[in-house]
Amino acid sequence: MTACASHQVRVLHVGLGPLGRLIAADLHARGAGVVVAAVDPDPTLAGRPLSEIAPGTTPGVTIDADPARAADSTAFDAAIVTTVSSLASCAPTFRSLLERGATIVSTCEELVYPRLRHALLADELHDLAVHRGGRLLGTGVNPGFLMDLLPVVATGVCRGVRAVRVERVQDASTRRVPFQRKIGAGLDRDAFERGVRKGWLRHVGLGESLHFIADRLGLEVEDWSESVEPVIAERELRCALGVIEPGRAAGVKQVAVGVGRGRDAVRLEFVAAIGQPDPHDSVRIDGDPPIDLTIRGGVHGDTATVAITVNSIRPLLASPPGLHTMSSIAPPACDRHATARLQHGR
Repeated sequence: MTACASHQVRVLHVGLGPLGRLIAADLHARGAGVVVAAVDPDPTLAGRPLSEIAPGTTPGVTIDADPARAADSTAFDAAIVTTVSSLASCAPTFRSLLERGATIVSTCEELVYPRLRHALLADELHDLAVHRGGRLLGTGVNPGFLMDLLPVVATGVCRGVRAVRVERVQDASTRRVPFQRKIGAGLDRDAFERGVRKGWLRHVGLGESLHFIADRLGLEVEDWSESVEPVIAERELRCALGVIEPGRAAGVKQVAVGVGRGRDAVRLEFVAAIGQPDPHDSVRIDGDPPIDLTIRGGVHGDTATVAITVNSIRPLLASPPGLHTMSSIAPPACDRHATARLQHGR
């Protein structure tokens, strides 16, 4: 299944939570594609028109609970899967679609660099994709771009690299409610620590980003570690979840460090909290020459995740069958037709 450049990409969309709805609407708004079938297991969504929950999408598409029933193998050019962070949990959906030779772009964070935690599963999915003529890619703003692909691309002007440090600091006040919950906004210290122990309170993908960078640049990582701690509110804060009192968690700080040859080869610092005063994204390359990049204000996570998911479809369709990462497809870019619409105020 491949899409020619002369027509809109026909998309099977799996997963219609807040992010999935934004992506479906953006696909149509930018003229980058059209959702021809939609899937979500939520019984409150099954049977409803997609246009009812994702305004602007094509009327007549009804949400189904089963991807196998949603479209036959010739009805769509690509699938977008926006369900959960766990690759193991997403694997049945990926297998079902790859069996049909589908091209799949997913926001599953562990899929960005799947060999870190799921080497055998990654091999299985790659072999299945090659055998059936399908393609599979994990992407997003982070992981997927800001803390992995961007620093790798920045080294394109370096003769050599010794170490990489990336920092992402977000004011989570403008992020969607599920994201604010995921970073522990409003929890007391005990509840925050329980969330960390249970595994739901953390930014998923920091380790994947670290190993993506090390692998792509050939940086030796002999050992690596990851820490998670709360960012404590020093004053009363307000967000979509309500009032956060001083002393409670405003969000999360997470650090991943890869050590090699007695030094930090890769260091990633991620902070997402309500009311952060200096949001930014920065990349520092200890190389020849050294690189120091900073995006003041930072990149809005929801907007950017929507954009890169949509923008990655055509580069993936143009790639050979198999399991891909963001370094094995052509760099995604904003579609020229979408750029023209924006320039003309449409």
